[in-house]
Amino acid sequence: MSRKVHRVPVSLDTHGINHLPAEKIAIILRGADELIMRGGRSLLAKVLKGSREKKLIELSLDQSLAYGALCTLSLKEILARIDWLIINNYLAIEYDYRLPLLVYTPRGWEIERDTYAAELQTKLDRLIASANPDLDLTWLNDSNHKVLIRLLDRIEASGKLNYIPALESWSRSVGKKFRRKILDVIERIIKKQ
Repeated sequence: MSRKVHRVPVSLDTHGINHLPAEKIAIILRGADELIMRGGRSLLAKVLKGSREKKLIELSLDQSLAYGALCTLSLKEILARIDWLIINNYLAIEYDYRLPLLVYTPRGWEIERDTYAAELQTKLDRLIASANPDLDLTWLNDSNHKVLIRLLDRIEASGKLNYIPALESWSRSVGKKFRRKILDVIERIIKKQ
C-alpha cells in the first residue's frame, strides 16, 4: 500500500495588486531564475528583499542580480507581487513530492530569456570595450541555448562590426551546429555594412 503524500498547500494573495510595471515583472522573474524547481515563493521573496538568512548565503543566492532589488518593500508586499505573477501566468507552481516549487510559464520564460540575453550582451559589450585581445567567451556556453540564440539575434540587430572578433573567438569554443549559427550572424552583420 502506498503512502499518501500531503502536499504543502499554497494560498495566493495579491493584496489588491491589479497591475505590475514591466520592469518589476522582469526583476521578479530574474530573481526566480536560480530557484526554478529548487525553491518556492518564500525563498524568492527573501532573495528579492535581500535577506541575510544563512540558507540564502549557503546557496549563493546573495549573488543573484535580483538580490535586494525590492528591499524597500516588506516580505508580505513582495510575496503579493510574486503571487500576482503566478495568478497572471508568468510563474507557476509545480510539486516535487510534497513541496511547491516555482517554474516559468512560457510567457514568463520569454521575458526572462530576453532579460538574460540583454545581461549577457551588456557583459560582452564591457569585455569588448576593455580591448582585451584574448577574449575568452567559453563562459557563454554555460547559458541556456535559447538565451544564446536570443543573444545572437540582439547582436545581429545591432549591426555593430565590433562584435565580429568576439563572435569569431566564441565560435571556436562551440559545437558545429552552433558555430554555423554564429558564422551566419557574422556574415549578415558584414552584409549590412
